[in-house]
Amino acid sequence: MTQKGQTLAAGLATVAALLFAALPGTAAQTYLGIGVVLQVNPERSELVVSMQEIPGFMDAMVMPLPVRQRRDLEGLHPGTMIDFTLVVSVKSYAAENVRVHPFLSVENDPQGACRIEVLEKALAKSGSSEPALAVGQHVPNFSLTDQNRQTVALSQFAGKVVAMTFVYTRCPLPNFCFRLSNNFGQLQKRFSKQMGSDLILLTVTLDPANDQPEALAKYGSTWKANAASWRFLTGSPSAIMKVTSMFGVVYNPDEGLMTHSLHTVILDRRGDLVANLEGNEFTAQQLGDLVQTVLNHAPSFSGTQSTSTSPRELASPSSRGRP
Repeated sequence: MTQKGQTLAAGLATVAALLFAALPGTAAQTYLGIGVVLQVNPERSELVVSMQEIPGFMDAMVMPLPVRQRRDLEGLHPGTMIDFTLVVSVKSYAAENVRVHPFLSVENDPQGACRIEVLEKALAKSGSSEPALAVGQHVPNFSLTDQNRQTVALSQFAGKVVAMTFVYTRCPLPNFCFRLSNNFGQLQKRFSKQMGSDLILLTVTLDPANDQPEALAKYGSTWKANAASWRFLTGSPSAIMKVTSMFGVVYNPDEGLMTHSLHTVILDRRGDLVANLEGNEFTAQQLGDLVQTVLNHAPSFSGTQSTSTSPRELASPSSRGRP
């Protein structure tokens, strides 16, 4: 770990220690926690996690979590949503029973989840879908058309962090496409000074037959999207399929609605895949914390950490609420 990385970890640990030092009594207390992994530090047996609020105990915040068992770190990477038991005493705290938080359904009814599962199996059996990229792999270049009918190539954002999601503008469900777009709207506000220069948002349609540039421009106006830094992309069905298959997104028109999986992905400054968050259970705050972590590293997520955000700023409780 670099000296700057050690400074960050020390700052986070100090804030956490001050929080837990206020606990009454000496008996250890246990709490059920849920959060999004920002960093995995095997050499310290530690995770850095953007935690959701634990009612009656702590606000939502970013903090380091020591683990008692090194095996609890296996298979975890930035963007993984986890459940865990937080064990707290006056002198120490640690995460135990760390496990990946299961995302079971992308729709309100079991039949919807079943349709996604059937579609995934059919694609796998037919061999028509390529294996999704793994975290750490480089994302191949692609070109689509944005809301202003300009050709947009992924390669033109080299040196910038890119966040991508996949929606269709006619989606009527508030907890699905609308929620993912709202998350990006929150990112645009939080990183307003870095949009365009350091951070690019890409929203790719799953419904190119209906989501032509005019429809995407209208949809973007709902979020007051800056067209220079938040691009809404469409293209031919085959071009859309090429992009979605990179990230394991499956979709299919179904009785006027689009049955589809939910994915939000983050690429580092070198164009490598940092995170592929499935589902809609993470908050906009947690997504922003993950983006902040990636922005703080240059030239890539595994490189040297910068100091654009102080340890105290990262570790302080959220004051922006949970959209």
